[in-house]
Amino acid sequence: MARRATPRPVFDQPHVITDSNVVRHLWGDAESGYVGDEVLLSTQQLHALIFTLPPGGRFGHSADNRTVFAADEVYVVLEGTIAVIDPAIGQVVKATAGDGVFFRRDTWHHGVNWGTTPVRVLEFFSPPPATGASSAYSKTVPYLEDAVHASDAPLGHWPMERATFEDKDTLHIVRESDLRWRSEVGLQVGLLCSTEHLTVAEITVLPGDSSAVRRHDGDALLHVTEGEIHVHTPEAETATWWRAREGESVVIPQGFDYRIVNQSGQPARLISGSAPGYLA
Repeated sequence: MARRATPRPVFDQPHVITDSNVVRHLWGDAESGYVGDEVLLSTQQLHALIFTLPPGGRFGHSADNRTVFAADEVYVVLEGTIAVIDPAIGQVVKATAGDGVFFRRDTWHHGVNWGTTPVRVLEFFSPPPATGASSAYSKTVPYLEDAVHASDAPLGHWPMERATFEDKDTLHIVRESDLRWRSEVGLQVGLLCSTEHLTVAEITVLPGDSSAVRRHDGDALLHVTEGEIHVHTPEAETATWWRAREGESVVIPQGFDYRIVNQSGQPARLISGSAPGYLA
């Protein structure tokens, strides 16, 4: 079955995405495996979704469903354990809840649920599919006939020649100790990645704290992973005061100022993705 285009939800005003209004999409085939997506946002600048693999689930690639794109990508594991694999070189990284995996354009990638419960992964992708960076681009890339899920190259050389292998790695695991921290007004911001196309950060807001007014160079999405936040968007034509709880997301289109506020008695944590730039 030919791959159907992923839905492209676009918002011209700030918006909260919940379980009841998210756009769902299934892609794949018998050869590549099937993956259920919850598409949060897909504009000319930023693509964001959550995908789920059940226990025993996996995705690979097929002629109609090629997993190699002209984009920077970040996976943030929300639940469970996933092995992310570059089948062109046989590199495998194991990521559990809270870990991130970063890779750049032209990286073939597969995923396997390595746990006993569903794995849910928040994915950011830029340049987005609307620019032709996803399935349209993948069809121009020479097809990968032989997928390697276990490289033999390190056998007899690990860890003595670790640096040699890591220099060739395409998949980069990012844990809390790997974040690059920023102290912003009212926010603890840890950069997971920041490229010319995409910035993804982990943000903590302590009880009673609030950010300064923020604006990004492009579209942004805030996904709450713990607690709840309120977001003030004073220039919005619709609502200007939004609440997002754990598992919900707030879309901030390009050109809108906003503030993040924690009115609760518990810390709030979220993942922020913005593209193409973090600072306006």
